[in-house]
Amino acid sequence: MRFMVIVKSNAASEAGEMPSEELLTAMGKYNEELVKAGVLLAGEGLHPSSRGARVRFFGKRRSVIDGPFPETKELVGGFWLIQVKSKEEAIEWVKRCPNPCEGESEIEIRQVFEAEDFGAELTPELREQEQRLRAESAARH
Repeated sequence: MRFMVIVKSNAASEAGEMPSEELLTAMGKYNEELVKAGVLLAGEGLHPSSRGARVRFFGKRRSVIDGPFPETKELVGGFWLIQVKSKEEAIEWVKRCPNPCEGESEIEIRQVFEAEDFGAELTPELREQEQRLRAESAARH
């Protein structure tokens, strides 16, 4: 099972403040544990929303909204993508994570859909297309 582990933004991260050397060291050790355990697939921090954009959809129309975005508690500041056996194992890994922010913070854990989760709607042709696209993408990177 794959899980997206989502670190929420805060006022400091939205202001572009960089983490301390102490926090970077602690996160480096944590990431090393994830890699050695074979569960880390990806993990990155994100620039503040002031450097981002959103695309809003209205049927076939699109509009672009440039950052910053007002509600910092609802923004993603970083993420890990991990592969573990269960939600409980994902929770145990996240509980070992250094606090990503000074003071109170929250990390969200969300399971990633797998092909089998879509049932009959994911036809053999669509399943083949997904596998082909994943292989093409992996070959390019």
